[in-house]
Amino acid sequence: MKNLLLLLTFILSASTISFAQENKRDAKIAAQIRQVMDAQTTAWNAGSIDGFMNGYWNSPDLVFVSSDNVTKGWQPTVERYKKNYDTKAKMGVLTFSDLEVEVLSKNAAVVLGSWALQREGDAPHGKFTLIFRKFKDDWKIVHDHTS
Repeated sequence: MKNLLLLLTFILSASTISFAQENKRDAKIAAQIRQVMDAQTTAWNAGSIDGFMNGYWNSPDLVFVSSDNVTKGWQPTVERYKKNYDTKAKMGVLTFSDLEVEVLSKNAAVVLGSWALQREGDAPHGKFTLIFRKFKDDWKIVHDHTS
C-alpha cells in the first residue's frame, strides 16, 4: 500500500510539473506571436505594407480570406493590399485588440481578435482568425480569415 501511495504521488507530481512547463511554453509562444502582430501594426502605421507582410508566410500556399474573396499566395496578397491601400490616408492607423491566442502545439497556434482602422473619413473594423506556424525561429501567419 505504501508503494502504491508513493507511485501515485510521483505520477501526480510529474503531471503537475508537465502541466506547468506546458503553460510556460504556451505563454512564451503567445508572447512571440504578439510580437509579430505588434511589428505588423508598427509597419502598417508607418505606411509600409512590405513591412506588414513580414508577418505572413512568404509562400504560394498562404491563404487570405476577406469578404467573398480568397487570395492564395504571398505575392497576390501583397498586391491586393497595395491595390486597396495605395495611400497612407487609406491605410489609416491600425490597431489589433481582444487577442485570444490558443496554442495548438509547439509549432502551431490560432489567434482570434479584432482589427480597426482609424481614418479621417471613417473607421472600418472587424474580426479575424489567424493560423500561425513556426518556421525555424519565426512565427508566420499561414492562413488569415478577416471580416
